[in-house]
Amino acid sequence: MSIPQYLECSICGERQPYQPFVPAVCNHCNSTWLEAHYDYNAFKREILRGMPERAFNLWRYQDVLPLANPGALDLYPAGGTPLWLSQRYAPALGHSQVYIKDERYGPTSSFKDRQAAVAVAAMIEGGIKEAVIASTGNAAVAYAAACARAGIKLWVFMTSLVPQEKLREAALFGAEVIRVSGNYDQTKQIAAQFAKRRNLLLDRGAGSVPARESMKTIAYEIVEQLGWRAPDWYIQAVSGGLGPLGVYQGFKELLNMGLIDRIPKLAIIQAEGCSPMVKAFNADLEVAEPVIPDTCIIILSTGDPGAIYTYLHSIIRQFGGTMEAVTDAEAFAAMRALAKSEGTAVEPATAVAFAGLEKMLKAGKILADELVVVNCTGHTFPVEKHVLGDQWAVDVHLSEGQAAAPREGLQAALENLDEKVTTVLLIDDNDDDALLIRRLLEGKKSYRVYHAKDGWEGLSQARQKRPDLIVTDLTMPGIDGFGLVEELKLDPRTQNIPIVVVSAKDITNEERKRLSGNIEAVYQKGSLPPRKFVEQVVQVIEEEKSNDKGGQ
Repeated sequence: MSIPQYLECSICGERQPYQPFVPAVCNHCNSTWLEAHYDYNAFKREILRGMPERAFNLWRYQDVLPLANPGALDLYPAGGTPLWLSQRYAPALGHSQVYIKDERYGPTSSFKDRQAAVAVAAMIEGGIKEAVIASTGNAAVAYAAACARAGIKLWVFMTSLVPQEKLREAALFGAEVIRVSGNYDQTKQIAAQFAKRRNLLLDRGAGSVPARESMKTIAYEIVEQLGWRAPDWYIQAVSGGLGPLGVYQGFKELLNMGLIDRIPKLAIIQAEGCSPMVKAFNADLEVAEPVIPDTCIIILSTGDPGAIYTYLHSIIRQFGGTMEAVTDAEAFAAMRALAKSEGTAVEPATAVAFAGLEKMLKAGKILADELVVVNCTGHTFPVEKHVLGDQWAVDVHLSEGQAAAPREGLQAALENLDEKVTTVLLIDDNDDDALLIRRLLEGKKSYRVYHAKDGWEGLSQARQKRPDLIVTDLTMPGIDGFGLVEELKLDPRTQNIPIVVVSAKDITNEERKRLSGNIEAVYQKGSLPPRKFVEQVVQVIEEEKSNDKGGQ
């Protein structure tokens, strides 16, 4: 039996019983930093015995996870991920002791599989049949897979800015996916309201004891894989901060059991466009001010970290560490460097951690003899195209034959290569129409053309890609063309992008008034031959480019 003996408040020391599915809040001071306590003496004896007949996954440490009887459950496998010594990536940066904790080796290829495994096991034990979660991507997919295996109906709330592949993957596992046209913090609010109205369990992430406790198994595995020693640094990219908070708890338990001699320094890395923790840390504040996320790395777009920042700030102040921010471009560069040097494909959120490592090494914050572990939180699939784009190679045509290119031909090719590629976003649920327009556009010149199959996906791509022109159908499932145009014009990131509207139905005078002032042109499908329509679209693009040059 491993259910926590009690919860202890880290602020005031008050102890109280553990109650599954009840928000962990101190009854005395209302702090949310409550630590679960187990029979550590019994668990230490088991560790010293070598934990015989226990598989190398997170259930190896079930004695310190909040389940009454893990042996009676059909446990979902997670954890047990490899720890690699970087062979080429880190040495090229001048450091020979960087280890990669490769969390891609899980059921859905991210470290959130641990959280889902423990949380869903607790749901099974508690007889929960239906639950709600808000997520920026990886947690939704992990919970959807674990709930599918457990026969639990899951409602997933995700911002429409999340890559559509993540949304579809969660739906593939049978989850009910609700796309919210807003940021992650707003999405969490709507999910909470939905759960309350339907009287369903809301997984509260860092506020949930099973979710938080799951992450400490990363620390247990690292220490065991290093021969029962602690690293000098533990580095992780964060959105809300649940991961490193849980990992710290694992290191703390190991220290208290006398199995390691120190708690590693924590390095918390954020995307610069959403870095409330880093801003507060640099100002030495104990509370982080919320920010409006402005990063392409949507998985890390928690604008309000709440009390988790305060707890992490306190841990770093006590045991050492830092918080750093890196740009999206730095993260993408690290992503490519890691792939080329280690053969390790990681998601942009993971790349943020490695970009942070590079920044710290250059600044001399990590000493040459210090052992570093970086959490590789997830696999790049299926989001690598958001880094490379659909056109990840540029064709340079020099000559038809195999002879050396004439000097003037080479010069012309280089000038053409330097020219900015114009990007066009097509939003149309009719694949045939979109394909025809795309081919005609690409036949005109080297346009980079993206295609979204509905308004929500179009809105997401517009915010991420920032195209030079948007061509959208007016009637689509989900959000229609009118709502799409209004959303685009309300968003500072997209409000200046010219829009061409195409409609298969007659447009009323009232509808024209609604569009007036917000779009460049409106066309009736069938009123122009496709080639003529594309010529007019190209004319709009060229006029916009001329206007931009004239205003410079």
